Amino acid sequence: MNRPFKALNPTYFKRYRDFARLLVKHGEPDLAERIGLTNYLSDEDGPDTTQARAEDLAADLEEMGPTFVKLGQLLSTRADMLPIEYLEALSRLQDSVAPFPFAEVERIVEEELGTKIKKAFADFEATPIASASLGQVHRATLPSGRVVAVKVQRPGIEEEITQDFEAMAPLAEFLDKHTDVGAKYEFSGLLDDLRTSILRELDYREEAASLKTMAENLADHTRLVIPLPVQDYTTTRVLTMDYVRGRKVTAIGPLAQCEIHGDRLVSELFHAYLDQILIHGFFHADPHPGNVFLTEDREHLALIDMGMICQVTPAASATLLKLLLSLSEGLGEEAAGYALDLSTRKPDFDHGGFTTAFSTLALDVRSAGMGDQKFGAIFLMMQKAAAENGVRLARELRFLGKTILNLEAIGDVLAEDFDPQKAIRKHATKVMRGNVFDAVRPTQLLKQAAEMKEVMERLPRRLNQILDLLTENQFRINIDALDEDRLMHGFEKVANRITVGLVLAAMIIGAALMMNIESSFTLFGYPGLAIVLLAFALVIGGSLVITIVWNDIYGQRR
Repeated sequence: MNRPFKALNPTYFKRYRDFARLLVKHGEPDLAERIGLTNYLSDEDGPDTTQARAEDLAADLEEMGPTFVKLGQLLSTRADMLPIEYLEALSRLQDSVAPFPFAEVERIVEEELGTKIKKAFADFEATPIASASLGQVHRATLPSGRVVAVKVQRPGIEEEITQDFEAMAPLAEFLDKHTDVGAKYEFSGLLDDLRTSILRELDYREEAASLKTMAENLADHTRLVIPLPVQDYTTTRVLTMDYVRGRKVTAIGPLAQCEIHGDRLVSELFHAYLDQILIHGFFHADPHPGNVFLTEDREHLALIDMGMICQVTPAASATLLKLLLSLSEGLGEEAAGYALDLSTRKPDFDHGGFTTAFSTLALDVRSAGMGDQKFGAIFLMMQKAAAENGVRLARELRFLGKTILNLEAIGDVLAEDFDPQKAIRKHATKVMRGNVFDAVRPTQLLKQAAEMKEVMERLPRRLNQILDLLTENQFRINIDALDEDRLMHGFEKVANRITVGLVLAAMIIGAALMMNIESSFTLFGYPGLAIVLLAFALVIGGSLVITIVWNDIYGQRR
């Protein structure tokens, strides 16, 4: 057995043991031994000879706690690392743990709000309506009568997660430096992304801001409900928002499905998310069925838990729009080009293989006989094809694939006949058409006219300045080149050649004109001076041509 990795800290014995069991059970016993983690196993923790299933991995990550639940959710966007079956299992990953005592809830709420819980709320239910590893939710009523949901962060969770990252950091660094899989997937970078995501989720003020922004962006989508936060009752560890009466989409039975307009709701949901991604550049990156509620009136869908948000720049949104349209039309080469615009090329980048893979995927999208193939799965396969051809797709593309996959899962529950590809193609075309019309709308034209007016106002003054400099012989052109002397020498050579050419042309023309003038001095029966000028011009011209050709050839070789 290899010696344990010297950077491992025995303080985190339990975490190393859990991680070692995970590697051994799911088919990486050699890797666990190389890192030295097998020293932390007991005799009954031997390798499991049965091939691990994706659901087992998700269950094991849930059991290991919030850090590994979030790790699994992040891995669900990495089709370059895991098979599709694992991605689908991890995308449904949710943690549900026993609630912590109400005494702790009361203490945290009073510390954060700075007042007694009985004064802040007219009523506060002791039994939570939901409990997860990061926090739990209680129903309450404000003094104004407004019914709210209060999310309270689990005590000590930030310290626990910090310790998990301290334990995993040396492991990720070792894998990156000493294994091929680490060098390929850069686990330290993956860990940094995970740390950033979790720290954002641990600050409930960030989620409150996301809820408010999302509600403003989706105001036109009347069938969707976004619970608004109560700012005065929201802090880093306490989030108070509107209480939504309803149930999770996953809890809807067959009878309830017959009583709702599922196709309308799913269509609205898809269009809302496409608007988030392609127009607003701010979208909820984790819309799994557990985060989507069917309201009590069965006429609306409520989006909750805005902890995981992805932001897209306007330029990236425009590129994503073109990518979606290219894929839907089966234009693989165009789609590959747009994907490259959003991605990073590795040293082993294979342009031909990358384009071919995208062309195949685009044909699958357009194929009428693609069966149960999901559009979200196409994005996941796109990521895998990119990894195989030396391309690291942008974070926006990874989250887009996961988001569409989750939306399709919701569509399967609410409306089995709903066609996600058709909805995406139709709405993407609508957004593109809207962008074109926006470019010629009156306000945009007025803006462009104002910019042109500004240019025209400044133009006369700048022309006067240039003419004044020319008149005073002070006009200068500064050229930032690698070798100014060499550049000026080249200009002189060009000028000399033009001058010699003009002189030779004048001599030839003069000789031609003198041919008709009678002279006592003749050569070969023609005026002698004309023949001399012509001969001189031919000799000098021939020499100049030979010199130019020789220098050009020599310079090219050099």
